[in-house]
Amino acid sequence: MTTRPMPARLDQPREIRRTLLPRPRYDPEFFGRLAERIARFLGTARFIVYMTVFIAVWLSWNVFAPPFLRFDPYPFIFLTLMLSLQASYAAPLILLAQNRQDDRDRVQYEQDRARNDRSIADTEYLTREIAGLRVALSEVATRDFLRSELQQIIRELDAKEHVR
Repeated sequence: MTTRPMPARLDQPREIRRTLLPRPRYDPEFFGRLAERIARFLGTARFIVYMTVFIAVWLSWNVFAPPFLRFDPYPFIFLTLMLSLQASYAAPLILLAQNRQDDRDRVQYEQDRARNDRSIADTEYLTREIAGLRVALSEVATRDFLRSELQQIIRELDAKEHVR
């Protein structure tokens, strides 16, 4: 009797397969920080100025230089290729930076929500304590109440003396 191997379950990770060459390892945190720095730089006016100067120099060189020194003639195919390559790397780096920012925002929102929940619980506790103190104080004799009671007793005593 032969047994068939169990099919892989989707809710469990696959076993690590051994390969002849080791997989390259990288620190995702370092790569994420690098992506954020690049994305932050790509969103600055300095980058736009640098790219404008670079393209202007490229175009000027390939239009006004002697023909034997031009490396990218008029349709500027190589420049288009360079800009496409830059865009193909910039887009995923910007998305990675945005995902990391979303993760940070999510953690911040969760911490804010927990802090708000604690503040609400503290406020409710203090409200109950104040209500309890008000109830306790309403049962305590105040100075005015004692004065009025003593004045009433004095009047009653004076009334009894006048009656005798």
